[in-house]
Amino acid sequence: MKHILTLALVSLVLTSCGMTTSLYYWGGVQNGATTYENLAYQNYDKQTPENICKLICMYEDMVTYPGGTRRVPPPGICAEYGYMLLIPENAAIFAEHATAMQRRSFASTDYAAFFAEKGKEMLQKEIELYPESAKFIAPLIERLCK
Repeated sequence: MKHILTLALVSLVLTSCGMTTSLYYWGGVQNGATTYENLAYQNYDKQTPENICKLICMYEDMVTYPGGTRRVPPPGICAEYGYMLLIPENAAIFAEHATAMQRRSFASTDYAAFFAEKGKEMLQKEIELYPESAKFIAPLIERLCK
């Protein structure tokens, strides 16, 4: 009986180790880091127009098709995305440097107006999904969305 219980316990532990689930979708894994981590690092390490376009599209993917067990964007992603869209030069950079495939992610070609509207929407979505963020995001909305 003792051996059966030990065997059952070991089997349970080993089978549960194979099931890895994540609460949020971070864009898959490459070289031990998530796609989001890699793109964010590339953008902040060496900010190029191409990296900005890739990161904007990654954010769009993460908020449009959230995965993980919660099926919502990860905490902070909507705020980061909204802030990035509200930087005025990013609309011009995207309009000039985005690939045709990247442009298809958006319903408009007037990127300045679209990004301004979507940026504000993303900041508000962050508050909606994570109410504790309101203390930080509400003043940001006031300052950036006049």
